[in-house]
Amino acid sequence: MNFGLFYKNSWGKDKRLDGAENEDVVLEVKDDGKRRTVTLKAKKPISLNSYFETGYKFTPSADYTPDPKGDLYFMNGYQSWTDTREFYGDAQEKNVKRLPKALVKRFAFDRYGDATFYEYDKRVLHGYDIFYVKGSLGAFILNLNYKNAYLIAELVRKEGTLSLSSDLSGKSLSAGEEFIAADYAYAPDYKSGIDVLDEYFPKKRVEKIFGYTSWYNYYQNVNEEILLRDLSALDERFNLFQIDDGYETFVGDWLSVDEAKFPRGLKPIADAAHEKGFKAGIWLAPFVAEEKSETFKNHPEWFKKGEDGQPVKCGSNWSGFYALDLENEEVKEYIKTCLTAYADMGFDFFKLDFLYAANLPEYSGKTRSEAAEYAYAFLREVLKDKLILGCGATVFNAIDKFDYLRVGPDVSLEFDDVWFMRLMHRERISTKVTIQNTVYRSLFDGRFFGNDPDVFLLRDDNIKLTEKNKEALLTLNALFGSVLMTSDDIALYDEKKREKLSAALDLFYGATVKDYYRKDTEITVIYDLGGKTHKLVYNTEKGEIYER
Repeated sequence: MNFGLFYKNSWGKDKRLDGAENEDVVLEVKDDGKRRTVTLKAKKPISLNSYFETGYKFTPSADYTPDPKGDLYFMNGYQSWTDTREFYGDAQEKNVKRLPKALVKRFAFDRYGDATFYEYDKRVLHGYDIFYVKGSLGAFILNLNYKNAYLIAELVRKEGTLSLSSDLSGKSLSAGEEFIAADYAYAPDYKSGIDVLDEYFPKKRVEKIFGYTSWYNYYQNVNEEILLRDLSALDERFNLFQIDDGYETFVGDWLSVDEAKFPRGLKPIADAAHEKGFKAGIWLAPFVAEEKSETFKNHPEWFKKGEDGQPVKCGSNWSGFYALDLENEEVKEYIKTCLTAYADMGFDFFKLDFLYAANLPEYSGKTRSEAAEYAYAFLREVLKDKLILGCGATVFNAIDKFDYLRVGPDVSLEFDDVWFMRLMHRERISTKVTIQNTVYRSLFDGRFFGNDPDVFLLRDDNIKLTEKNKEALLTLNALFGSVLMTSDDIALYDEKKREKLSAALDLFYGATVKDYYRKDTEITVIYDLGGKTHKLVYNTEKGEIYER
């Protein structure tokens, strides 16, 4: 069996290993028919600069002809917001680099996902760390080496062939040093794959969160009056009140609260939430700062630089925002000071956003996965026993670090957002996309963390979702998530909306999903509630559900 490994030897020369050993490196392979582990030992100092092909090749028999509407391939997206679902073989991944270069550069559309380091190919579907096939063929792959390296599954659609590679880019090894290059469990089909998942990540109890967040109604236009008004309308069924973006003067200046909006600061709101028996939540994006911030203007040395010597841009939100250097001790102390300040104010729940910035830049000597592990572990160390909801984060790195993880992109106020956004990156805002992420990433819920499917919205104003879209969003969020949130002013709900919310809470706390499966544009969901089995069908194109 051959293993492809690109690296630089001690003289800085590019080399490739095809096989198990050469003058620079030795590979040891263990495979018991259920799990494969490949350990790399350097004979000399080496720097890995590409993907490591694990030697796994799934190739159908010679007489197999892929059916573009037959087998389903689950491809887990790179980070929280990346579109994730079971794909038919005729699907093609959206490649942001096919947009005009000037547009991509101006708005940094290639910075939200993996486009800066993964080479997209229209013939290929790819996913990270967990993969399965349903249909006439079968396969299930689970990465157990996620703390060291991402495992990338690549499917050549027309051939039906699958290959695996570990993302070892950036890793440096000294002479004699060993490193696990790949370690994954595998099974011949989806059903036995779930048994594998149960073995390594058994289900555990996760506290259900039913809460309010300010973002999806007011966005950055929040103030003390609005928040206290919405808080007063929440009844005893809620257990969280969370302040989202808009309280700070600029992103990155977390200790500078906008005095015009919050003349008394944020502590009175946290106190008011506690008085009602709720957890108090706060939003921050700890690893970034925007261009207009004092942090960016006054501390240029705090930002990670790219090969061009310029700060690494992470996207075009706000005034454009950049990655802080997480190996800079002053940066870490600043982040710790900010988070600790809100913990000391009494905030119990931290929604930490845009976390992919931790490993968008390259950190010398570390793989991308190691960089994320280091950064996310730092957040947990600082916040101790506070509840953390990760957002915009690489998925497997959240395991054992965060209590909850957003599993899809932001909900949009119309079903698939405005037309031009549909041409953009895979992490774009879209209710259509996020509902499917909610369903297909449900196998993570209660195993890795509690899933956050994002908000439901039932209000009539400031929204373009149809009543059927709203019903589908609420129902599927309640069935498949551990977090159920809204940004509505509940005081404005009429009796019909209150009944819908009560029914959804029955699902949220009492229903158990037994199965779900896709056929063309429909997903059928079977669940138990109150001793009875129910079935509904969700139309992914219309965003509507039907009872059957």
